[in-house]
Amino acid sequence: MRYYTNVSDLGDLQAALTEALEVKKHRYDYQHLGKNKTALLIFFNNSLRTRLSTQKAAQNLGMNTIVLDVNAGAWKLETERGVVMDGDKAEHLLEAIPVMGCYADIIGVRSFARFESKKDDYEEKILSQFIKYSGKPVFSMECATGHPLQAFADIITIEEHKEVKRPKVVMSWAPHPGRLPQAVPNSFAQFAVAAGYEVVITHPHGYELDPRFTAGATIEYDQMKAFEGADFVYGKNWSAFQDEFYGKNLEKDFPGQFNEDWRSWTIGARQMAVTNYAHFMHCLPVRRNMIVTDDVIEGPRSLVIPEAANREISAETVIKRMLEDLD
Repeated sequence: MRYYTNVSDLGDLQAALTEALEVKKHRYDYQHLGKNKTALLIFFNNSLRTRLSTQKAAQNLGMNTIVLDVNAGAWKLETERGVVMDGDKAEHLLEAIPVMGCYADIIGVRSFARFESKKDDYEEKILSQFIKYSGKPVFSMECATGHPLQAFADIITIEEHKEVKRPKVVMSWAPHPGRLPQAVPNSFAQFAVAAGYEVVITHPHGYELDPRFTAGATIEYDQMKAFEGADFVYGKNWSAFQDEFYGKNLEKDFPGQFNEDWRSWTIGARQMAVTNYAHFMHCLPVRRNMIVTDDVIEGPRSLVIPEAANREISAETVIKRMLEDLD
């Protein structure tokens, strides 16, 4: 595997899940693969779980790791071709990327949606430049449109805790004071459908996701109806995808335009009561009592910590596969 940006890169998902569970049992047995090799982890945005879990995963595999915070420890980078660089950006990605490639065997990139151009975000301008110009295997540590390491960890977690062969998995929009990318919900929807689950996505009108990622899922605008009989509930906020509202927080940016009781979407005991004693999931960090109430996230069916722990396993499985395919 040379690149990892979405579920299709894993090939047979069931085989990848089997491999991941084996890696979890024997996470230090593959150090020969990474001996004298270096993973360069490049962060254009903040991180806690992704930074720690991916660095730990590479070290489990015997790799050296270099972590670069682009906005804190490097020159400011220009990303656009044809720009007269007379401002505060001293280096262009077109030179920086191949230089980075000189120092690494595998590169991980984290770069969020900028919400300046929907076209640029959904063409993955930064990630695609690393794939094109670095000369090295590249994996996404969250990009503008997807978070495949998180989604892989989510599916590992569901496989470990499911009590029926084909669980009902509900992803629910929930309110947030800011405007978040569609990356996590895009990938979760795509992975959950690929895993063969009964997938329901529920959100207010105006928060429809890109149908390329939600194909195979049922869309339900009535949150309580969606939650009925659910085995797993995944809470998440995301901003609008539609062209006229792209990247917007509808309840803040367009007050009164949408006839919604936004705060009623916070996931609490009322919603969980109609589920099949569902497990609660969230990628973290989470805004308590916006996304989910204290009693639900602290309850006995909350999986947010095991889910976060599995970030190490998803990353190790992906990096292991990339190391195995190195020339």
